[in-house]
Amino acid sequence: MEKLTLGAEGELPIRIAEGIREAIVEGRLIVDERLPSEQELAETFGVSRPTVREALKRLAAQSLIRTQRGATGGAFVNRLSYDEAREQQVTTSTLLLSMNAVDFETACEARYALERACVPFAADRRGPDHLAAMRAEIFRQGQPGLSDEGFCASDVAFHRALVDAAGNPVLSYQLAGAVEAMQPLMNMITFSARSREWIVALHTAIADAVEVSDAPRAEAALAELSVYTVALARDIRAARQKRDGG
Repeated sequence: MEKLTLGAEGELPIRIAEGIREAIVEGRLIVDERLPSEQELAETFGVSRPTVREALKRLAAQSLIRTQRGATGGAFVNRLSYDEAREQQVTTSTLLLSMNAVDFETACEARYALERACVPFAADRRGPDHLAAMRAEIFRQGQPGLSDEGFCASDVAFHRALVDAAGNPVLSYQLAGAVEAMQPLMNMITFSARSREWIVALHTAIADAVEVSDAPRAEAALAELSVYTVALARDIRAARQKRDGG
């Protein structure tokens, strides 16, 4: 961590946070290690204490550090859990999709390609809790009084259970953005025209195959769901263009 002498004042907290983050990633600052005091950091970086405080707030928002009060308090390197990182991944992916206007086909292609990578592991490692979670969502999706919002939420929960069944937290983290950010986007576009019965049938086929460890059959059902989703979106877009005289 070196003294910062360049850059606008507003950039300094960002650069300080990046410097501390780099030290954590490289292992120069380890989990549960106490960071230098605000005054010591201010002297190290050649900035004011409020600037350091703002940098620490940024790191805390990323769950990279935690603060404790009292005589033995201060800022400490946090042990970032996969669950915490997962939520950040979902938020970032959602922002990227909305801000960059990613087209439906691109999002769908990425989302299903990534999920298919989990299927062989899920078929081999699924536990009773994963199967129970998938079956519960299938049952929920079949209820006639379920709202569109409820069906969308259940759809996401079903696919999250399938991904988690792979038993690989790294894959679950990487797929969080694909499933939990892209799936709502796809749901918003297709919910008005899709067949709940057909989706429930495909979800059932996936769960049945995973339960008997038949990865090829589960992959085939997931691929069929992908084809159906893309075709549905194209039909909806064509109908809108025709309606609008495009």
